[in-house]
Amino acid sequence: MPNSFLADTNQSNSAFVAVKASKDPIFGKESIRILVIGSRRGVISIIHTLHNLQFAEVGEWSRLLPTANPGEMMSILTRHIFVN
Repeated sequence: MPNSFLADTNQSNSAFVAVKASKDPIFGKESIRILVIGSRRGVISIIHTLHNLQFAEVGEWSRLLPTANPGEMMSILTRHIFVN
């Protein structure tokens, strides 16, 4: 499954975005999960930036969840798309 990791170099708090895709070959439906990991402030900033770019509504993201690293949070957005 393809994975991409992008560092947001424009934010003062670093946050990483991971994109994971899985495809159902029978129906051509693909599930895309976008994961943002960073400080609480960094994750919220990325979510708001993506909202301002009309990529996703703030309420579509999961609640902030702690990671195994102290002071680090994450949030997940899942999209379902159809591909040929």
